[in-house]
This record gives sequence, C-alpha cells and structure tokens, in this order.
Amino acid sequence: MIMKQLHGDKILLLFLLFVLTPFFAKAANIHGTITDRTTHEPLTGATVQIVGTTIGVVADMDGNYRLENIKSGTYTLEVKFIGYKEIVLENVKVGNETLTFNFEMDADTQVLSDVTVVARLKKNTDIAMMTDQRRSLVVQSGVSAQQISKTQDKDASEVIKRIPGVSIIDEKFVMVRGLSQRYNNVWINGSAVPSSEADARAFSFDILPSSQLDNMIIVKSPAPEYPADFTGGFILINTKDMPNENSFNISVGTSFNDQTHFKDFLYNKGSATDFLGFDNGLRSLNAGMTGKVNTFTADPERVDLLSNGLNNDWTIHTRKPIGDLKLNLNYAHRWESESGRQFGVLASANYSNTYKSYLNMENSLFGSYDTVHDHSVYLRKSTDNQYNNDVRLGALLNLMFQPRNSRHHYEFKNVFNQIGKNRYTSRYGFDAQSNNEKSMEYYYSSRSTYNGQFTGKYSFDTGKLDWSAGYSYANRNLPDRRRILLSDVEESNVIALATGNDISREFTRLDEHIGSINLNYQHDFQFGNFTPTLKTGAYGEYRTRSYNTRQFGYGWGKEMPEGFKHFDIANELLKDNNYGLEKLFLYEDVRKTNDYKGHNWMAAGYVGANLPLGERLNIYAGVRYEYTRMELIGNTRNDVESPRSMFYTYNKLFPSANVLFKLTEKQQLRFSYGKSVNRPEFRELSTAVYYDFDLASNVEGNPALKPAYIHNIDLRYEWYPTSGEMFSIALFYKNFDSPIEWTYTVNGGTDLTYSNKNAKAANNYGIELDFRKDLGFIGLPNLSWSFNGAFIKSKVKFEKGSKEEDRAMQGQSPYLINTGLFYQHPNWNMNIAVLYNRIGKRIIGVGRTVGTSGEQTTNIPNSYEMPRDAIDLSISKRFGALEIKAGVRDLLAQRVEFKQFGSILKAGEKIEYEELTRSYKPGRNFNLTVAYSF
Repeated sequence: MIMKQLHGDKILLLFLLFVLTPFFAKAANIHGTITDRTTHEPLTGATVQIVGTTIGVVADMDGNYRLENIKSGTYTLEVKFIGYKEIVLENVKVGNETLTFNFEMDADTQVLSDVTVVARLKKNTDIAMMTDQRRSLVVQSGVSAQQISKTQDKDASEVIKRIPGVSIIDEKFVMVRGLSQRYNNVWINGSAVPSSEADARAFSFDILPSSQLDNMIIVKSPAPEYPADFTGGFILINTKDMPNENSFNISVGTSFNDQTHFKDFLYNKGSATDFLGFDNGLRSLNAGMTGKVNTFTADPERVDLLSNGLNNDWTIHTRKPIGDLKLNLNYAHRWESESGRQFGVLASANYSNTYKSYLNMENSLFGSYDTVHDHSVYLRKSTDNQYNNDVRLGALLNLMFQPRNSRHHYEFKNVFNQIGKNRYTSRYGFDAQSNNEKSMEYYYSSRSTYNGQFTGKYSFDTGKLDWSAGYSYANRNLPDRRRILLSDVEESNVIALATGNDISREFTRLDEHIGSINLNYQHDFQFGNFTPTLKTGAYGEYRTRSYNTRQFGYGWGKEMPEGFKHFDIANELLKDNNYGLEKLFLYEDVRKTNDYKGHNWMAAGYVGANLPLGERLNIYAGVRYEYTRMELIGNTRNDVESPRSMFYTYNKLFPSANVLFKLTEKQQLRFSYGKSVNRPEFRELSTAVYYDFDLASNVEGNPALKPAYIHNIDLRYEWYPTSGEMFSIALFYKNFDSPIEWTYTVNGGTDLTYSNKNAKAANNYGIELDFRKDLGFIGLPNLSWSFNGAFIKSKVKFEKGSKEEDRAMQGQSPYLINTGLFYQHPNWNMNIAVLYNRIGKRIIGVGRTVGTSGEQTTNIPNSYEMPRDAIDLSISKRFGALEIKAGVRDLLAQRVEFKQFGSILKAGEKIEYEELTRSYKPGRNFNLTVAYSF
C-alpha cells in the first residue's frame, strides 16, 4: 500500500526535490541585430558563431540574434552572410551580465553574381509568424512557439484560442469565426489527421501538448492547394522544427486547483498502467468486441459475471491529491559531415498526471414552460459531483537530412500522444415524474494518436517541388463504462433498484487509419518585368474506420438475498458471492445496428496562377477538383451480423481567388472569394446510437444527411508599422446551402435523442480586429500589448413546418475578446504576461417548438453558455541554465453557467423567463515549472 501511494501523488515530491537542486551555473547571453549598413534592412539568415565552439545562431526575420547560456570567458565572435563581408569581433569578455552587439554588414561587391542563397524560414517566433502572414497569398492568422512560451498554455486547445476569431468548446473542440468544429479541417505537418472522437466530426486539440508545437496557422480563405472541406478555418499544426543548435533540457512542473487538490477525491480502482494513460486489460472483456461470451449451460441467455474476465470491483475510494505532475524532455542535435551533408534529430517526451473536480454541479433539463401555473417544468433536475484524473503521455521524433546540395531537404516527422481519462460521477436529483433519483457512472477512456510524415523539398532555379507521404492513426477505447441508476419509483422516499437494467456495462472501440500523399509543384516564369508563377499539384487520401460496441444489463434470479434492492449497491450487492445463474447475472443487449465500418477515397488536383500585376497588385486564382467516394457498412438487424453497404459519391470544382493590393510599403489590402464544402462523416451517416451521460440522452446518426456548400468572401486591411508590430481589420461573409446542424427529437414526452440534420440555408458574417503594439513610445520600454477580437452574427433558416425556429448557428459567439500585456526584460531574463479572455453567450443546446395552442406557441428555448471573464497571469525568470515559471490560470474563477431564455404570452402580456441548466465552479489553477538546459 505504501508503494502504491508513492507511485501516485507523492512521486511528485521526489521529482521536485531532484529538479530544485540545480546547478546555478553562472552564464550570460549575447544578443543584438544584424543589418545592411547601407539600407538598414535586417539580414535574415546571417550567422553569429563563437569561434572554436559549436555555439552559434541564425538571425531571425527581423535580423535579431541571441546566444544564450555562455559561460564566463573571453571569446571571438564571427558574423557571416552570403554576399556580405565577414565581421570578426575579438576579445569579447563574458561575465554574468547580458551583452549587446549590433552589427552592420557591408555588401561584398566581389561575390560572384551566380550565387544562390537557399534558406528555410523558421516560424517559431512572433516576428517570423508576422512576416509569413504579411507575405502569404491567402488570409491567415497564427501563433508561434515564442507566444506559447509567454502564455504557458498546456495544450493546443489553450494555444489556439489566442488566435482572432477562435474559441473552444468542451476544452478541446475549436470554433473558428463562430462555426462549429465540423466546419474546420486539421492537418499536422502537412498531412490529414483522423478524428479521435466517436460521436463528433472533430479533432480533439487537447491531445497535443504545447511543448510539441512550433506554430499553428489558421488559413481563413480558400486556395487551390488547400482542401475544399473547410469553411471556418484550415488549421495547420506544425510540430517542433529542426533547431539551429544542439540542446538538451528537462522541465518538471506542478499545479494546484483550489477546488480539487488537498480535498477528498473519489475514484474506483484502476489498472497498473493507468499512470501511463492506458488500461492494461483490467477493464476488458475476454471475448473482446466480437467474440462469444461465457454463459451458463442451463440458460445460454445469461452471461456469467465471474468467467469473462470482468472487473467486478465497484468500490469507491477516497484520496487527497497534493498536486499535478508534469514532465518534459527535449533533445536536439545537428551533425555536418566533411562533405557538407547535414543530419539532424529532434526528440521530446512529455508526461502529465492531473486531477480536476467539479463539485455541486447543476445539471438539469427543462421541458416546455408551464404557462398556466407560470413556472418551469423539469425533465430532470440533478446535482453532479464529478472527479477526473487525466494522464497524458507523448513523444516526438523528427529526423532531417540535407545533402551537399542545399537545394534539397528531407524530413521524417513522428508524433505520438496518449490520453487516459478516469472519471467517476455521482448524480442526485429527480426526474420528470418527481421520482427521486441517484445515479453513478464509472468511466474510463483512452485515446491514442500517431502522425507520421516523410517529406521532400527541392528548389530549382525556376521553381520548387515538395511532396509528402503520411500515415495517421487514432483510436478511442471505452472499456467497461458502468452505470447505476437508483430511484424511489416503487416506494416513495426509498432510493433503491427498480429493474435489473438499472445496472449496465458498455464496451466501445473506435479505430481509424488515414494514408495520404501530397505533391506540389511551383514554376516561376519571367517575361521581362512580368514574373507570374504557376502552381499545380495532386492529393490522394484513403481513410478507413471501424466502430464496435457491446452493451450488457444486469438481471437477477430467485436466490437473491432478501431486501437486496435496498443494499449499498457498490459495497454490499455487487460482490462475488451474489453472482450466479439464479443470482446476479448479465444479459447482452445485442444491437448490431450500432456497429459500422467505413471506407473513404479521395482524389484531388488543382491548378493556380499567381499574377504580380505591377508593384502593387497581386492576384492568386485557381480551381481545385475533388472526388470522394464513401462506403458505409452497417447492419440491418440488431440480433445478427447483417452487413449492408451504402455509398456516397461527391465530385465538384471549387474555384478561389485571392487579391492583394499594396497601398504602401507597410500597408496592404486583401480580398478573397472561394467555394467550400462540408461533407457528413461516417458516424453522422450511420445508424449507431450512443448514450451520453452528460446529456442523459441518446445520440444517433442520420443516413439522409447531404453535403453543405458554402460561398466565402473576405476583405482584410493590414498595416505593419514597425518590426514586431501589426494592425489588421477583416470583414467576412459566408453563405451556406443545406448546412448540417445539431438537433434533437422528443420521445415519449421526456426522453431526448440528439442527431444532425440539414437546414435550408444559413449565413455567417462578422468583423475581426488584431493588433500588436510595443508601448515604448509612451515611455514603457520592454512592454507590449496585443489585442484581438471578433464580432460575429449568423442565422440558420429551416424549412417551413420545421419544429425549429430560425436562430444563430450552434456554438456561434456574438463576440470574442483576447488581450494581453507582455513584459520582457532582456537583461533580467524575465518575462511577465497578463492575459484576458471573454466570449459572448453562445448556443450550446438547440431548442425547438413543442406545440401550439391558440395564440401561444410552446417552445423549449435554446440553451446558452454564458459569458465569463478569464484572466491568466504568468511569469518566468532565467538564472543561467535554470528557468523558473509560475502562473495563475483563471484568476477570477467565475462560475461556468448555461442558461435557457424564453418568453410566453399571458393575458396578452409578454413574460420573459430564464432557466439554469448547468453551473459549476472551475476553480483557480496555480502553476509552477522548473526547467534546466544542459
């Protein structure tokens, strides 16, 4: 028992003791800028080397360089750049202070005119991202690794919400410009990724730790080289790129939540590998997802609870978490052979073990308002206590090779992530018939993702070629989800079992594979002063998915002990001595229609032309053709395998045009138009039904769904006043034909079933503002301010006779605000950030019309997530090779609330009302991280 306790929370103390005995080595930094002496333009790619060592760095897009962790001594600096005279600075004495050297280089007029410089643009700094945005042919926004280090965001979902027009739902799904996750597309390192969600067309951004990210870019206007299946944003996630210098660092961190840690935390026994993010088989079924289970010979319909490898321990334990644990390792190394060949490796590993409790959480569902008695009608009113333990394990391995001909470049990138979630929920309340209820859910899920890409890039005198071959895999394993439902339906005020199926178990498995190949070629022409570019390419993708589920209910025989329905279910009833043929047993609720397989083939090709018409006007236009064919294999009967294939074939042309007009050297105007598509996914077309415990309702597919087609228009003004500063304002408009919307039906008066359906049409439009400004001009050196915000409106139109009223699109916020103050003191090696975020109220649950009586239409109103203010604080300080980071996330810790707003007519007077459907306190998180660079 002692070893098990050490294996959990108290191992955190051992790690902190290890890291908090650092070698406070005395080291200094050297930084500055490198510019052209005549034009004063920054010299991107210039190198600064300490002679006789392997320490060196490449200047960024603004000509800035920074040499870090230099031990005391006297050195010689060597500055080089092709086409410029070399600079040698001798007798540089390094102590404990930071040194600043700005270099102005003279052009070397004797350099041969045929020399070609080939450089790779690094995009892990704010300036590099800003430069890439400025030069891009499309409308885009992004965030760099440098920005991530300032905010201390833990995963990709927290990182991406810093981008204009972006918000997060369920702490992992991305909304872009008020459009739900289904309208976005995600690629990692240039290849498609599968969805790790069984019941949503979405990518879970929480599965990617921020330590793996180099940058994230959201493309917001269509272009021929990008997939047509995005409308909100095409999200390009790029993992860590090859560094310019060798490095190895380790970091250890912890965090504390004032609603969770040092308080009682309830949990059920887990497997020995839960701390690695996956179950070792404790929760598995011996027969798997398709095999035959062991039954009793005397009654083959009854499943034996003791001979199928089931975990029959339902006991709930209590502990007090003392803190979360976060570990990160990074290693990078470059080699160069005598012949000039370059090799590189970048490897990282990350681990986290975190806890989160949601206590006394309101979780209610309302029916139509009682207009006669003027009060709300509950379909369910309950209070939840939920305890979550999440474990993440990730690894990254990138290999690079560059032959002597620096025009060629090859990379092999690999990213693996594993998340395990162990959750216990207890629920108390009453149902629509005022029966008191108590229910519990034992939930464990694991998600695995792997993304691998092999890429090649070639540069020619008149163009360039790049290709990639990618493979991605994702699974979602939900082993042995167990539920108990108790009520006083049989005896007033006595909570007990009513029927056998009030205890149930469910096993679910999702596996998805994607193979893709991408080829892009660019040819540059020159006709005098006219230098057009032709772009063409092809893309192929094969995606396959399998989804299987098994459900079991409990039954009881004649030999049950007297009064067993009133037992303490977990501690007294669900024990081995109560299992048997005439005692407690399982029966399988066979529903083969919930299983499905899918195959999807895609072939695409494009052609585009970039036309620079003079010094100010640039037009990039083209067309993309996509052919997709989906095969969905489902069962027509519940009791046996009865496969039937349904085919969905789509092929369309998708034109686009992006126009750039340079008003001045620092100001430009963009206009774009493009057509896009939103196709239904496997799960949405299947007949599978899944019970969502949070919704307390079933979720099912809709085989009649059809694609939505969208016209997109963007207009954006951009101004880059100085290096590192920018201002942009954008207008956008989107028109949808047959948008796919989340909806539900009411069954039996109280039960809801959620699904997707095509509405008639929709539109979405808004304005985005983004600026970053150095505040030195008002006497605040080293301080900068960033702000981005969006105002968005949308409206969905339904067919006549629909029970849904025209409304805003689900998940669309009327406004988004992100702002922050950043203080960076280079001599002190200190960074401080204060961040603020707020989103307007948005529809989370859709309403509908229930009926009409006289002048009164009875509705169930839409459910909204209410606005809240979130403030994050972070500070980091470097002491030589040691860096300490601390922060507070969600300082205000305002309640998270979901409400319904409706109105009724009573005696000719309009009466408005609101209903609280969900509410909880998230608590404040206090973070501390210690990192050491060797």
